[in-house]
Amino acid sequence: MIRRTFLTASVGLAAALALPARGNPLGLPIGLQLYTVGAELKTDLTGTLKKIHDIGYREVETAGFVGLSAAEFRKRLDDAGLKCVSCHLPLADGDWRQQFDSAHVLGARYAVASTMTNSKTGKNSANISGPGDRAEFDAMTGEMNRIGAAAAKAGLQFAYHNHDFEFKKFADGQMVFDLLLKQTDKDMVKLEIDCGWMVLGGHDPVVYMRQHPGRVRLLHIKDFAAATARPSTTTEGHQGAELGRGFIDYKPVFAAAQRAGVQHYFVEQEPPFVEMPALAAAKADYDYLHALS
Repeated sequence: MIRRTFLTASVGLAAALALPARGNPLGLPIGLQLYTVGAELKTDLTGTLKKIHDIGYREVETAGFVGLSAAEFRKRLDDAGLKCVSCHLPLADGDWRQQFDSAHVLGARYAVASTMTNSKTGKNSANISGPGDRAEFDAMTGEMNRIGAAAAKAGLQFAYHNHDFEFKKFADGQMVFDLLLKQTDKDMVKLEIDCGWMVLGGHDPVVYMRQHPGRVRLLHIKDFAAATARPSTTTEGHQGAELGRGFIDYKPVFAAAQRAGVQHYFVEQEPPFVEMPALAAAKADYDYLHALS
């Protein structure tokens, strides 16, 4: 009986060892953009952060500090066993030093802007509406270069996060996102590609990562319901979906990301949450990515 049990266990162990190990894409921790659970953080910060850790997330990207100081928010993250590696900050406001200080307090390496503003006119990149806005946009890219240089001096890396409005075109046929790449310094201004918004804008993250190796350091991993999947330059009418329930195939995205030098990636889902609450969605997203590799 002992010998039979030993042989059975040995066969089972050998079979288990022969199976591919389940890990995370790119061999990197799966991160969560905290915007996904923004409402939950406001009502129960400590409990929500603990649940994020319990799901399996270890890295996060912030999108505000729910009314706390950066130091207070950092303590809550530390208590929950979470590491902040990137911050979305209101860098368009011009108070870069204070924002960079917050990033350092949180322990982040990346300072990210999700829109830019022409500081002289107040025009925001989300409101680029047509060919006549080219001068406004040129001013914004100049501002991005200055922010990037200031971030580098402060020991941080600046990155820009796209939506789908960057895929509009100016009068000469040039696309906003392509001009952004041309007119910003490749070392001072890295990219955080939001794959979901880029695909909705009618373009492929894989192509951009292949064309600009080393430029894309961060990814947002996001999906949308197939019924709302169409090339668009407006954020209206698109229903967020849990990963694996939408229409984006992330296997080629991660294959390209590995070659492109991506350092961190973050799950982010757009509200409203229809199929399940935000934390349940965050778990479904984590489970999908954890099984993907």
